Amino acid sequence: MESLKVALVQGATRWHDAPANRDYYASLVRQAAGSDLIVLPETFLSGFSNDTRSAAEGMDGEGVAWLRALAVEVGAVICGSLAIRDGETVYNRLFWARPDGSFEQYDKRHLFRMAGEHTRYGSGSERLIVELKGWRILPQVCYDLRFPVWLRNRRLASATGGMDYDLALFVANWPAPRRQPWRTLLRARAIENLSYVVGVNRVGVDGNDIAYAGDSAVIDPVGEPLLELGAQEQVAMITLDPAPLLAHRERFPAWMDADGFSLDPG
Repeated sequence: MESLKVALVQGATRWHDAPANRDYYASLVRQAAGSDLIVLPETFLSGFSNDTRSAAEGMDGEGVAWLRALAVEVGAVICGSLAIRDGETVYNRLFWARPDGSFEQYDKRHLFRMAGEHTRYGSGSERLIVELKGWRILPQVCYDLRFPVWLRNRRLASATGGMDYDLALFVANWPAPRRQPWRTLLRARAIENLSYVVGVNRVGVDGNDIAYAGDSAVIDPVGEPLLELGAQEQVAMITLDPAPLLAHRERFPAWMDADGFSLDPG
């Protein structure tokens, strides 16, 4: 594992205006050039919308092509989610776009029923773990943060430090009235999973008059914030050092006492 340069892009997504969002987020992403990993909010080309006709585009649409090209341009992995129509179903789909033009994808598993997301979007069933500079990384989307069984870092003897991921990422549109659970759960997920956690939320007010307070953060494996953002548009960069993570797992190997389990996402 090498040091990992991570950029948090906390933006004010324009409502249902993909061309404006492409221009806007491209300008913010370019400020983070030199990073290894650049993290954008959830549904950053549309805002968190249940109007799938207006918000969603296909895998062959401009959004995916633009994101892949931008990753190549800045020479970094870019991570964030888009509303994607795949066949007859729309997914809240996270992309992990690499600087070589390749990409991975993860469909949001837990759909926010309090806003009706479960009635308009399809749910994913597979976790994605990707590797970057020796780090094993688990990218997730917003409401997934509330489900610790899905996120549980599992004992894996073949992995560095004995666990199947070293960093969990959460891209979000998490409203300001629930900012305390967001801040608390980021810390809880880091502590219980002996991992770093990065959470990137949006700011501003969306087309449904919902306000977002940002509160994007980087949390270390003992739950201490290494970086905390406020409620303004901001691009912030941090370098994650693997040494404290591996040392903590060595001196506090709680993973060795974890319960074995199998997960049925059905």
